[in-house]
Amino acid sequence: MTVSRVQLTANDILEKEFKKSMRGYNEEDVDEFLDIIIKDYEAFNQEIEKLKQENERFRKSASQPKSRVTANTPPPQSNYDVLKRLSNLEKAVFGQKINEKEM
Repeated sequence: MTVSRVQLTANDILEKEFKKSMRGYNEEDVDEFLDIIIKDYEAFNQEIEKLKQENERFRKSASQPKSRVTANTPPPQSNYDVLKRLSNLEKAVFGQKINEKEM
């Protein structure tokens, strides 16, 4: 991924002067529009900085070794354990339905 270089700062936009001509744009309209661009530009820069910091936090946490089992999390179950629990559940559910039909 290539990162393009930023050519303008918010201050560059704010201080930009345009040449005036007889049939030029309305100066107030241009200034209002540039003010909106400056606000957006600053908001984008803040968002980029926030995302960079978040990215760095994730990189640091990903590089730290983690233990597989902690005191708060149960140990991982094997497929056998899961199948056994599922079988017991099916017996309980379907066994009740069979008993209800017999009555």
